[in-house]
Amino acid sequence: MKQWLRTQGGWWLAWLALTAVGAVWIARAELAQMHQDFETDVRIAHRLMSQQMVQYDAVLATLALLEPSTGADHPEQRLPSVYSSILRVQRRDRDEPWSDSAQAAALAAAEARSRSQQRAELAVLDLVHGRYVLVIGATPFSYALDIDLAGSVPWRDWPMNPQRSPVRLSLQRDGQQLVLQPGVPAANGWRFDLTKPLASPSQPFDLVAERQVGWGELPWRGIAGWAVAIAVLLAGLWAAQRQRVARRRAEELLRLGQVARLNALGELSAGLAHELNQPLTAVLANAQAARRLLDDDPPDLATARDAMGQAVEQARRAAGVVGRLRRVIERPEAGGEEAKPLVLQEVVRSAMHLLVPEFTKHAINAQFDATAQAPVRVQAEAVALEQIVHNLLMNALQALDLVPAAERRLVVSVGRNGQEGVLTVTDNGRGIAPEALPRLFEPFFSTREGGLGLGLSLSETLASGMGGSLSAANASPRGARFTLLLPLVAPSQ
Repeated sequence: MKQWLRTQGGWWLAWLALTAVGAVWIARAELAQMHQDFETDVRIAHRLMSQQMVQYDAVLATLALLEPSTGADHPEQRLPSVYSSILRVQRRDRDEPWSDSAQAAALAAAEARSRSQQRAELAVLDLVHGRYVLVIGATPFSYALDIDLAGSVPWRDWPMNPQRSPVRLSLQRDGQQLVLQPGVPAANGWRFDLTKPLASPSQPFDLVAERQVGWGELPWRGIAGWAVAIAVLLAGLWAAQRQRVARRRAEELLRLGQVARLNALGELSAGLAHELNQPLTAVLANAQAARRLLDDDPPDLATARDAMGQAVEQARRAAGVVGRLRRVIERPEAGGEEAKPLVLQEVVRSAMHLLVPEFTKHAINAQFDATAQAPVRVQAEAVALEQIVHNLLMNALQALDLVPAAERRLVVSVGRNGQEGVLTVTDNGRGIAPEALPRLFEPFFSTREGGLGLGLSLSETLASGMGGSLSAANASPRGARFTLLLPLVAPSQ
């Protein structure tokens, strides 16, 4: 059960890890795309505003180059009707002051800078109300444009919807700012920002863009789709692995079953020989005695001798049949594989792995306690040792069927005792009756109804054949404990 939980936990961890990696990758790709779109829109807005500023420079430069008008005709006053963002045009003769006395000083200072720099200059700035005055100094007239900055935004070509766009755009200069679009604020998340000065030296405004990306804007549908796809993929891999494990487990159980049947047949033949040899020997002895007696009896001596002779021949023939049966159905260990070094913990883990479905089916909490830190290497035959462990585990499973499911416990431990490796299988079933304990390893003796009584006998025979031993005892406070002792591998091996 614990191994099953660990395996399931591994698959869940794999799903979580792959989902997290995929989610980060999708989110980063989406954020990169958002940032690219943000920069593209801001650059377009910057280009449009720069074109407007450059246009005002061109208007002033054109006015400075025009032939001066005479009389009351002032053609520059028609500019506001052509450019709605130009609110007023002022003209000053070099011998006269600026007509707007409130701004006269600022206009004069800007005019002086304009003559020095040979370009238009910013005179009055009121970004809060979206207004500023641009001045150019020329001969014989200097000109000033009162410009509505908010009205200068070319909304028709604007790349964003100013009401719904999440990007906040503003024009800033000398601590003042004019918000072109408010954007959509977010409490937390990722921040994009970009500042670009407009392409006009006379109107040095900074276009400042800010974008706050909240968690809600991440591509959760794509992330959920990725998580589902990974879950489907891992579920398929998990199912395929389970099929492979189940197939290997079935093949291994089939192999163990075949070996068990052959060993059981060998044990059966040995038991039959033991059970039949005594009556056959008695028949043979009685027949020979009768033959001698009849030899002394005058009546029908020839017939008696022939009858007794046939009985003797039949008895010998029966004994020969049993002997041939035993030779044909020989136990594998009689001429099987050789003993070799084996790690006892690995054999136990393999046997418990094969029985995981049985543990789950019988609701048994199987625990494996390898008390020895280092591997316990024993000298044993692989198939024989596998069958002993398998038989002991199955014996414990059958014993635990007699107790409530919530109380079932099975503990397997491995350790050392001197020059021997120790395997202990302990269950908390009903235990072994005192009268059954001495006969537990006898052939054909079983405490289970319908049992053949060969499993423990065979296991004890296999253990003895490998130079070890198998013993049984009752556990405290309840249950049975089977202990297998096998010789440890010599240090040189």
